Amino acid sequence: MNATTVAVDLAKSVFQLAVADEHWRVVETQRLTRTQFERWFASRDVSLVIMEACGSAHHWGRWLNGLGIEVRLLPAQYVRAYVKRNKTDAADAAALLEATRASDMRPVRVKSVEQQALQGMHRIRSLWMGTRTSRINAPRGISPVGLA
Repeated sequence: MNATTVAVDLAKSVFQLAVADEHWRVVETQRLTRTQFERWFASRDVSLVIMEACGSAHHWGRWLNGLGIEVRLLPAQYVRAYVKRNKTDAADAAALLEATRASDMRPVRVKSVEQQALQGMHRIRSLWMGTRTSRINAPRGISPVGLA
């Protein structure tokens, strides 16, 4: 079978795949563990993989690019509109295929390890700044005894 596009819904231990043909019809669905996922892509001819953009998607995107497979990461908030009924892993994978067909959908670039590390440092700094600001402002909310 010549699968042209594979949509992947990532999870911690189990990945849901929706395989589409050249007419964007889902011809196969798979539920794979991490090791099965790696073996599946090593033994298949895939031209495009679509995933929701998240930290692990960047990792898998780099790995799939290393195999010579094009990867498109889509922002999760835009894919959510394409989920048809209940939110399940299979529905999310099918929604990724529908979202990719939309012409106005802009993919996210796959980040390098260094870019992800820098982004993590910025997030930690932002959390520290928020904590510091809340501690500075905490005494302002306390009224002195006898003055209120």
